[in-house]
Amino acid sequence: MALQARALLSSKWLAEAVKVQGKMRILDTSWYLPKLRRNAKSEFKKRHIPGAAFFDIDQCCDKTSPLDHMLPSEKIFADYVGNLGIESDTHVVLYDASEYGAFSAPRVWWMFRVFGHSAVSLLNGGLRNWELEGRPVSDKYVRPAPTEFKASLNRSWIKTYEDLLDNLDTKQFQVVDARPPGRFRGLDPEPRDNTEPGHIPGSVNVPFHSFLSQTGHFLPKEQIQALFTRAGVDLSRPVCVLCGSAVTACHVALAAHECGHAGVSVYDGGWSEWYTRAVPENVISEGRGKHL
Repeated sequence: MALQARALLSSKWLAEAVKVQGKMRILDTSWYLPKLRRNAKSEFKKRHIPGAAFFDIDQCCDKTSPLDHMLPSEKIFADYVGNLGIESDTHVVLYDASEYGAFSAPRVWWMFRVFGHSAVSLLNGGLRNWELEGRPVSDKYVRPAPTEFKASLNRSWIKTYEDLLDNLDTKQFQVVDARPPGRFRGLDPEPRDNTEPGHIPGSVNVPFHSFLSQTGHFLPKEQIQALFTRAGVDLSRPVCVLCGSAVTACHVALAAHECGHAGVSVYDGGWSEWYTRAVPENVISEGRGKHL
């Protein structure tokens, strides 16, 4: 049976676990939208949690796709993760350096899980709170010894453009969009060129940052459940999540997991793909929308 791990861990827990030096690997998974002009890898080299390695979602991806950081094949994921010194019984702890407390780390949490690795957790509050609590950071890096990792992709947790298109009629699953409200409504610009804002017909908006407190920690389970309820999302039914490119969509997946949902699926192409491929009437917008 696959090892299980709590989805969210405190910085106190991690600080104690590092002293024990068990079979654990810490990964800095920081990633930023290109327009922010932040270089996550350079920042990692200057400061990271001691012992951490860097996970790059723009490298561990399907590089044949025109879309950003689409899921790689089982072999590519297994090779990439194995080169980070991770085996099938390694407890993986993820964080990022975002001011939100979590931005890209939930995406990598979902990636490990979709490839069959349940022993994966998120540092609740991220590097932001680790540093605020006065815990150590380092600029030293020791490359992990490569090892073997076995990946087994759970295809039921991945949705395609065709799946979302069919769902407009079948309504087999609920669609939750994690982008900020202005982009969902079609009023605020998308961060990527040649893409207008708006949303998929029938989708509901629960912005990713709604699940985070002002301190950058995930909200308690009861408050997360209340967010879903207010948005009209029934967690007893199938849920598919999206955002611009399936990064912050995974906040919704993690939040639903915390509420006991068996497995939220992710539309990996996200709004970037939908806007490109959809007919104008399937781009719902209070703004410009889509014109051929």
